[in-house]
Amino acid sequence: MTSKKKFQFTFITIVIGFMVAVMFQTTKQPVVRDTRDMWQLREDLKREQELQAAILKEIRTYEDQLRNYEVEQNNSKKAALQQTLAKLQKEAGLTEVKGPGIILTVEPLFDESLIGQEVKSVSPELLKRLVNELNSYEAENVAVANQRIIATSVIRDINGRTKVNDYWLTQLPFKIKVIAKDAEKLYNRMQVSNAPDEFAVENLKLSISQPLSEVTVPAYNDAIRVKNILPVNSK
Repeated sequence: MTSKKKFQFTFITIVIGFMVAVMFQTTKQPVVRDTRDMWQLREDLKREQELQAAILKEIRTYEDQLRNYEVEQNNSKKAALQQTLAKLQKEAGLTEVKGPGIILTVEPLFDESLIGQEVKSVSPELLKRLVNELNSYEAENVAVANQRIIATSVIRDINGRTKVNDYWLTQLPFKIKVIAKDAEKLYNRMQVSNAPDEFAVENLKLSISQPLSEVTVPAYNDAIRVKNILPVNSK
């Protein structure tokens, strides 16, 4: 609760207490001999009843405001938790994100008939070097063949085939989508990168798109496996 709301809460509580005290005091006036006639008594009684009704109305109004403050405070706590959860999910790569960036395309450099061998895929070492280079250029989100790269992602070779997360990378061409805060800066850095030459050695062509105003990187869909971590003992 903000300082302004705390002040309002305190003020309303004081006003309610004052009104209750006034009502209590009016019912405990000392008994004195009343010399008023019947009409005067009726008028005075009517005024007292109107005063009490107005005070009760004011009390109900302030009580409603107090309840509204409590509901608003509870809702703000819930909203804060939801915002924190959404932020953590985004940072962990569990949500689809959109933003400025570039798209890289990996495809065979020469036709298979010219080199006499089939180009199946990119080696995991070459792909990992490219991802690390993109991260060094301040890439914020990366997806290889629609496989989101997160902190626990693994790019590895299994029986001569490249696997990204739990996806076999066996088809060419495929795209690498990259989101960066400054897409123009990322594009310029990739223009002078050695990555295209390194891919060419493996008979692969690495094409780099112009900076795009919006690139969509999918969410990480597999289960996140965390090892060697135990819950904190609160005692």
